[in-house]
Amino acid sequence: MSVMNIAIIPARGGSKRIPRKNIRSFCGKPIIAYSIEAAKESRHIDRIFVSTDDREIAEIAQSHGAEVPFLREASLADDNTGTTPVIRQTLKHLIDQGLSIDICACVYATAPFLTSQLIDKAVERLQKENAGFVFTANQFSFPIQRALLEGPHGEVTAFSKENIGKRSQDLVDTFHDAGQLYIAQSKTWLTPNARVFSEHSRMIKLPSHLVQDIDTEEDWKRAEVMFKVLKEMGEY
Repeated sequence: MSVMNIAIIPARGGSKRIPRKNIRSFCGKPIIAYSIEAAKESRHIDRIFVSTDDREIAEIAQSHGAEVPFLREASLADDNTGTTPVIRQTLKHLIDQGLSIDICACVYATAPFLTSQLIDKAVERLQKENAGFVFTANQFSFPIQRALLEGPHGEVTAFSKENIGKRSQDLVDTFHDAGQLYIAQSKTWLTPNARVFSEHSRMIKLPSHLVQDIDTEEDWKRAEVMFKVLKEMGEY
């Protein structure tokens, strides 16, 4: 049996802040379709699976070329469930079905700026550097060491008193997870206590115009505007 690389897209049905977020129309098609298409066009991904508890999401995912091997149980589809347990459950199921899996990419369902080229770049870096995880990231636009806190009565204090007075150029660059893509070998995903963010991980650093969290209606509108502009510029 040949060894394959796969993508798993977690997509539960019960999103609260943006109802039905994972299949809502984004610039003309369900937002999950962009993630599926990016994985399908990757040179390194052989099959795409969607983990969902929702039949409508399953049908839409399948219509765009993904496989839905089972419906996720409710205990792994609530607001408190992290991504890693969902990936592990799907991986274990597929391995139990006889699949031999080398690399597994976790692709978020609301990542319309993700491209097949980025997926390929991440896979190749994982292989070249023998990293634990590779994920997309973005640099904070302002030094977080100079963050401010507000007390209950409006009083302002420095988050870091030792750094508040330093020049931006004297502070180290800091980054945040872009919320798009996380790649590792299947054995790494299945290792107890495996951590995505550790000294064994590597970042694919993206410019800010290719990163947008989509958690609110304002986020959604901004992301659609960004996407349309990028498409007009020929970047998509």
